[in-house]
Amino acid sequence: MLLEGSCHCGSVSFRVESETPYPYQACYCSICRKTAGGGGYVINLGADANTLEVEGEENVSVYTARAQDRGHSERNFCKVCGSFLWLFNPMWPDLVHPYASAIDTPLPKPPERVRLMLNYAAPWCEIPEDGNERHFPEYPEESLEDWHRRHGLLG
Repeated sequence: MLLEGSCHCGSVSFRVESETPYPYQACYCSICRKTAGGGGYVINLGADANTLEVEGEENVSVYTARAQDRGHSERNFCKVCGSFLWLFNPMWPDLVHPYASAIDTPLPKPPERVRLMLNYAAPWCEIPEDGNERHFPEYPEESLEDWHRRHGLLG
């Protein structure tokens, strides 16, 4: 699926191909919460890094966040308005993770939601407890691709 995204002010736009476009994972780690999570969490998608095309690249800046067990991640954002756009982690060089909040293409509604890194959620965050949720104190073992495959949504 072709995903098109942009920042709030329009200085940056991008396109990227994704086989995993369902915005199902809400991450509550302190990095996501403090850098881009308006609800106390952030939702990232998976996409093919080799297909990323950026317009207004001169307006993109990078914040390199260090995580204990995941190396470092490069959080790309618009240096004009501050909108977070995508994340890249050198541990997975073939992937780029657009922020669902930056995507302008209508995204499909996920059949299930996963809330992860709940050990790091701010005390004020309300964690939904409906029957269509899975909760994890840290990262789940299931990858973005595996989740999409399990639900018959890959591709």
